[in-house]
Amino acid sequence: MAGTVRVDHAVSSGTFSLDGETHQVDNNLWVVGDDTECVVIDAPHSVDDVMALVGDRAVKAIVLTHAHDDHCRVAPALRERVAAPIMLHPDERPLWELTHGGPDDADGYLWDLDLADGAVVEVAGTRLEVLHTPGHSPGAVCLHAPDLGCVFSGDTLFQGGPGATGRSYSDADVIVESIRTRLLALPDDTVVHTGHGPDTSIGAERAGVSHGDSTT
Repeated sequence: MAGTVRVDHAVSSGTFSLDGETHQVDNNLWVVGDDTECVVIDAPHSVDDVMALVGDRAVKAIVLTHAHDDHCRVAPALRERVAAPIMLHPDERPLWELTHGGPDDADGYLWDLDLADGAVVEVAGTRLEVLHTPGHSPGAVCLHAPDLGCVFSGDTLFQGGPGATGRSYSDADVIVESIRTRLLALPDDTVVHTGHGPDTSIGAERAGVSHGDSTT
């Protein structure tokens, strides 16, 4: 038997660079699956860190919540290791190309499959529902796993409120609207697995959506 679907977590450390600034950051790694197969959410700093969570399971997809370099940097190398497609919302292309180049770059490459609002990624008998939540970046998405009672929020929502919007390709009004219309529609007891820092819940964050701005 493959076993019960579960969420595995670790932290990977490295840098985040945008608009001429570089910061040291700790990124959460999330892997959803059972003993046989899994999906990797984001690929920040180290393929080995991701593989320590994956183990010998088959990876069905590498799903990126957005294309800031601290979430997608090792995605191509991870793709080579596990032979799984990279999935990303197409509105993230300008940010992706800052790290990985594009079709006009001889060494550039794109992701494999586009994510779309309402799409479903299936793994180990459960569903990850794609919620397009722009604001932190144009194509940012969250992944809702209703069977598991959780949502993977990337950098859209943290403990304490919305993700950062003070950089290129971000918009504070848009992120607040995304959270209000997409995330706050989820049950209050939904666990929020964030891109950085501790878990929270939808209910706990209702009061913090109208203010606050994280650094990542």
